[in-house]
Amino acid sequence: MEYYNYLKSLHLIFVITWFAGLFYIVRLFVYQIEAADKPSPEKEILQNQYKIMTYRLWYIITWPSAVLASLFAFWMLLFTPIGNAWLQMPWMHVKLGFVFVLYLYHGKCHQIFKQLQHDEVKYTTNFMRLWNEVATIILFAVVFLVVLKNAFNWIYGVIGIFAFSMIIMLGFKFYKRIREKSNH
Repeated sequence: MEYYNYLKSLHLIFVITWFAGLFYIVRLFVYQIEAADKPSPEKEILQNQYKIMTYRLWYIITWPSAVLASLFAFWMLLFTPIGNAWLQMPWMHVKLGFVFVLYLYHGKCHQIFKQLQHDEVKYTTNFMRLWNEVATIILFAVVFLVVLKNAFNWIYGVIGIFAFSMIIMLGFKFYKRIREKSNH
């Protein structure tokens, strides 16, 4: 059973690098969108540099981390006695629901990545800043589920995630006002 701890460690390492990639890629999307409004030649120089940075981050860190985190998770869940037992627990079903939402988020980030690689700007920087918080909410939910190992009292869980989301939105609005004042 010792190998289970190695699987768990590798899973955690790649979950951390996957989230790091997701957090940073969206920040780079913000910079790419801002670069589209710059005058030439600054615009082209910045866009080319951001394309290289996002490409490397996406294909060298984020995608491989997502695949490896998933591989080690499936291995733990399907091929170990502990994982098989966890699959019977309600908290794990909720966690897997959040992981599914994370995959959807990753897929949408991939779509945005491809658009920006082709100089298609379809979103605002404000949207991207808010979009970045989706991964934060998923991370909080998953960590609390895993640590508490309880599909926690849904009333408190839903209220907690909603309150956390509201705090993020208020922080975003506050930061937006500060940015707007500094730009004038």
